Amino acid sequence: MNTSRIATLTLALLLLSGCGTAGTQLAPEQRTELYRTAIENARDQDLNDAIPVVTSTEDDVGQATFDILGLDPADCSACALSVSMMNVKAYGIAAVYPVDGREEQVREGLSAFIDMQQQNFQMYLADQYDIAQAARLETLSDGTILLVMCQDQDKVFEHIRSAIEETD
Repeated sequence: MNTSRIATLTLALLLLSGCGTAGTQLAPEQRTELYRTAIENARDQDLNDAIPVVTSTEDDVGQATFDILGLDPADCSACALSVSMMNVKAYGIAAVYPVDGREEQVREGLSAFIDMQQQNFQMYLADQYDIAQAARLETLSDGTILLVMCQDQDKVFEHIRSAIEETD
């Protein structure tokens, strides 16, 4: 085997060995954009127009979104958040990559949001209460904490999870 062929095979092996860890090596800005895109692609244009995706406290309604979801921005390495500001709709989607060691705080904040929505709609709007009851909060294989509370939450959850895990 000549040296150029060995070099080519070595390079190919190096490139292939890095493929399985791409998701864990995303910069926070790349991960945030991945989350934003995954959420927007899981919804129709009307929802994208009506309920924006927030990625920092600098965004319009940014701090309010973090507050409603029970999140401290300092606990989030990367995130994309979308929540209904109107108390007539049980709606919240959050994809959060927590800062190392802050996973429990992120999960507690999002769990408190779910509990609050369930309480808000228990005696008020039965269909919205059902949506709040069916909310999904899970940690994905790459460490992303994903909350989905909306109409067709299973379909939306799977769409977002697939988009995130495809880059993992």
